[in-house]
Amino acid sequence: MQGSKRLLIVDDESAIVHMLDDYFRMEGYETVCALNAGAALQAVEAALAGGRGIDLALLDVNMPGMDGFELCRRVRESLECPIIFLTARIEDADQLDGFAAGADDYVLKPFSLQVLGSRVKAHLAREDRRDSSRDAGVLRFGDVAIDYAARVATVNTSSGVVALDLTRTEFDIIALLSKHAGRVYDRSQIYEEVWGWDATGDPSIVREHVRRIRKKCQDAGGPVDLIETVWGVGYRWAARS
Repeated sequence: MQGSKRLLIVDDESAIVHMLDDYFRMEGYETVCALNAGAALQAVEAALAGGRGIDLALLDVNMPGMDGFELCRRVRESLECPIIFLTARIEDADQLDGFAAGADDYVLKPFSLQVLGSRVKAHLAREDRRDSSRDAGVLRFGDVAIDYAARVATVNTSSGVVALDLTRTEFDIIALLSKHAGRVYDRSQIYEEVWGWDATGDPSIVREHVRRIRKKCQDAGGPVDLIETVWGVGYRWAARS
């Protein structure tokens, strides 16, 4: 039941916070609101101390002092919930910084409350599916091992086993492709399977996540061709078991 879900809303514009607070409360959610990053971190700490935690966070990007990117990095130290950026900017650098910080999605200002509400529902539904369908098995692809239950991918190197520092979305992409090794997915299919709805944004969202997965694997001493690009089509899992 969505009424049991708790949202963190952070924006330095009080009018936006009040609007989102009213809307999501009317939709049956519990909300925790903050007007700056410091207050948001205190709210997260209090939520965790109370044993409830946060189910999804909506973070403004452009805030004075600590911006949304740095706040996202700090929040990611204690929360694994979906994080959606609210931003008035859509430059490539902003998108990439957001993904590096651990964000799952972004919504452009000005936005429709109904569109944002649908996006929130989609991410929460994705979380519920993930929790109910964790696989207990571990698959090995050469020096790469994927533990689907623990949501951990590791690389066996000459100096030992190294766990890849993957974001939630990066692991979801690895899980999708590795469970269907050899099958080619185009960007829109990956976006729909991983994010949970038809892609409407720039395809570079998927491309950037794949690039980061490859780099993290290579930096850990793993294969550089873990995910293969099929030019003009999409991507497929190329690692051999």
